[in-house]
Amino acid sequence: MNNFKKVGFTALAGSLAMASANAAEMSVSGATLLTYTSEDQTETTGNPFGMKTNLAFSASGDVNGYTVSYLQVSKDQFAGMSSARLSVDMGDMGTIAFDQGSGSGLATIDDKTPTAAEEIWDGLDTTTSGRVGTAGSTGVFNYVNSFSGVNLNAAVRAGSGTAQSDGSSSGDGEGSAWDFALTTDGSMLGIDGLSIGVGYGEAEAGSAAETAGTNGDTTNLTGFANYSFGPMTVGYQQSTEDTGGNGGTSEYSSRWGVAFNINENLSVSYGEAETEFANPGAAHVTEDLEGIAIAYTMGSMKIAGNRNEGSNMGGTAGDGDSMTEIALSFAF
Repeated sequence: MNNFKKVGFTALAGSLAMASANAAEMSVSGATLLTYTSEDQTETTGNPFGMKTNLAFSASGDVNGYTVSYLQVSKDQFAGMSSARLSVDMGDMGTIAFDQGSGSGLATIDDKTPTAAEEIWDGLDTTTSGRVGTAGSTGVFNYVNSFSGVNLNAAVRAGSGTAQSDGSSSGDGEGSAWDFALTTDGSMLGIDGLSIGVGYGEAEAGSAAETAGTNGDTTNLTGFANYSFGPMTVGYQQSTEDTGGNGGTSEYSSRWGVAFNINENLSVSYGEAETEFANPGAAHVTEDLEGIAIAYTMGSMKIAGNRNEGSNMGGTAGDGDSMTEIALSFAF
């Protein structure tokens, strides 16, 4: 997104560290999205038109030789959604941050299959099936660095993964978690156009869950590979979530997608996903998703459409869903 406005201001570095005030620069960027959405026959659409405006405020400055940055994103002023990130760039030692919703660790590669617009699960009743991420992206410490062409993105969470104001703490009995993602391109293997990644994480059930006897610790594992040649990109990803213990439902997912750039402005994509819900003591159920998308970009304007369908949603046999959306967006 292009910078909408830049202003100079004085940041009180003492609020970040015991240091004198330093000059910093703030930038503001954003995008407005207007949508038309059509649900399936079992749901009431009502007024199908909606709009959201995302605004991103970012600032950075030098504090004791380190670059300290802050990001505040207002995702939807009508829903009151926002995220924030405070990070310290330590040069060759990497970047450490506290994340309140911008995206960290395993969650950054939960679905890497190529698409021209939205993912094939977007707008459906269940959007988390087969998508891994133990630490989450809220209330976590995040570490990012690169080693010989391999990018590391790690996250750790103490207790609840919920956004909290200063001076607050999470409830008792909520489990801690950690995870990481490793990604690289094909240069290491001498294969142009290839991007690959793997990730792993563990989350403690916490004393509350163990007392209830629902499940033990959860482990997540995923791996993906995307390959671009000419105007086409194909991708495949497999993920597992093993809940462990008694009563937990594990998930085993595979998904693939293909995207094609018809020209520099127009692109289309198609993808499918299968997630097996391994119900303890009951029949396993497989959720099936498919989606098609098209997008046309002209400068800062983009018009996109997608049609997503699913069956056995969330592991509930016979529960189907579908969604069609047309979106017009402007970046500024």
